Amino acid sequence: MPAIHPDFPWWQRAVVYQIYPWSFQDSNGDGVGDLPGIISRLDYLKGTPDSLDVDAIWLSPLYPSPMHDFGYDVMDYRNIDPRFGTLADFDRLVTEAHRRGIRVVMDLVLNHTSEQHPWFIESRSSRASSKRNWYYWADGKAGGRPPNNWAARFGGSAWTRDPHTGQCYLHSFLPEQPDLNWTNPAVRDVLFDVVRFWLDRGVDGFRLDAINWLGKDTRWPDNPRRLAWRSYYRQVHRYDRDQPQAHEVLRALRAAVKDRPETVLVGEASSDTPGGPAAFYGTGTDELHEVFDFRLLRSPWQADMFRRLIPESDRAVPRGGWPTVVFSNHDQSRHIDRYGKGGDPGRRGRAAALLLFTLRGTPFLYYGEELGLRDGRLHRSELRDPYTIRYWPWKKGRDPARTPMPWDDSPQGGFTTGRPWLPLSPGWRQTNVACEQQDAGSMLSLYKRLISLKKSSRALTAGTYEPVDAGPNECLLYQRVFQAEAHAEAMLIAVNFSARALTVTLPPTIPMFARTGTLILSTDPQRGEERWTADRFQLGPDEGIVVRMD
Repeated sequence: MPAIHPDFPWWQRAVVYQIYPWSFQDSNGDGVGDLPGIISRLDYLKGTPDSLDVDAIWLSPLYPSPMHDFGYDVMDYRNIDPRFGTLADFDRLVTEAHRRGIRVVMDLVLNHTSEQHPWFIESRSSRASSKRNWYYWADGKAGGRPPNNWAARFGGSAWTRDPHTGQCYLHSFLPEQPDLNWTNPAVRDVLFDVVRFWLDRGVDGFRLDAINWLGKDTRWPDNPRRLAWRSYYRQVHRYDRDQPQAHEVLRALRAAVKDRPETVLVGEASSDTPGGPAAFYGTGTDELHEVFDFRLLRSPWQADMFRRLIPESDRAVPRGGWPTVVFSNHDQSRHIDRYGKGGDPGRRGRAAALLLFTLRGTPFLYYGEELGLRDGRLHRSELRDPYTIRYWPWKKGRDPARTPMPWDDSPQGGFTTGRPWLPLSPGWRQTNVACEQQDAGSMLSLYKRLISLKKSSRALTAGTYEPVDAGPNECLLYQRVFQAEAHAEAMLIAVNFSARALTVTLPPTIPMFARTGTLILSTDPQRGEERWTADRFQLGPDEGIVVRMD
């Protein structure tokens, strides 16, 4: 595969595109996306002059599953759910992706299985089962109470009593998702074999789900209580997650893939510990290669918040680790809706795109964000996600961010010839691939320009992040600086977080480089490339710019 900067591992110079298989492309008219559908759309991602030009795809779970949590309840780690296709389809996807220079990253769920997994069926069959200690079982308290007060992530107790054996099993999420016992070496061995199984099929890495739940305090103490609206947040999760054992598992996993240096391990950790998610880098070379940091994703659209959180996140990554930049995924409302509250979603979405590709780290895109795809508007009867259903109408939930990808303005947006599993998002007849490919000022065109710029710039790929202190407060200003013996480059980035035009005054000195350059990109489609020489410059409402410094 072609190297952009060969002295960096591929994941440090990659643009990663998350595909939610249910919603990307349906090939057989059943309304559900599938592997043949994804294969048919690979040229959109890479391989032609009109492609988006991403470097890797992250596939949300494809394993056989009863779909209580849309694939995060796994019944078989070594197969493909028939809804999506077959192992042969998967092998063909890997082959076709690699032929275009696209790496393939799989979602891997290590914390729990489905209650319908053969391991759990055997585990619950008897207290004497050989797989009893593959999961966590404990006696309840008097009066039918659970062993402790631990709360499940999706509501209710984290314990469910099994009537057959009279004991309770632990589930950090849904009752249909019993937690695996990682203190058992047999569990570690079989799941590390699963990792090798997929690597042998050509997979390039894994996005590891809920990694900070891998360890528990098996003395089963109560978590301390605190005030909160939802039951899960009414306790400090001191004993049911973020335990030292999770780090032991990740160190062992990193060692297990050491002989495959092209393999990347990316982790999701919603951690409240002092080190936060960055703790799962370990020393920087012994646990995960990359860890999602959701601070910016969860932030309101405010310059002062981004000004504080960006260096905070950057400093947390140890030497040897590599940061990620992510604004949207399958668990969150799309960032164009979140950041757009109280303002112009389209303009703010364009400014966010500029941040995504100019901050330090690997950008992770969520399918459709490159179009400016909005959250869906669903009626109660159309909801599918158990989390959304449980908290409707008080929380928006996850279904709105999972609506089908609109490819054109034909019926069902070209996603399916049948009835889609979720309705398409509003505005899909204008917000679709075919329409935006013809519009040089579209969100899709902006994403293509930003991806091209990211890949062509050492400063944006490998440079340091240098904040620039300049007014007014609504402007976020920073440099990306790369220096080596044979090459030096600096980019100045300015983003207006307000709905009014701003005049920005540069400080007396900008370290390292001259105060002149070329404005090479603006999120305002009416503003073209221009020489940039002013100590004071203008930004339009919600505008972001990139200046290549002389």
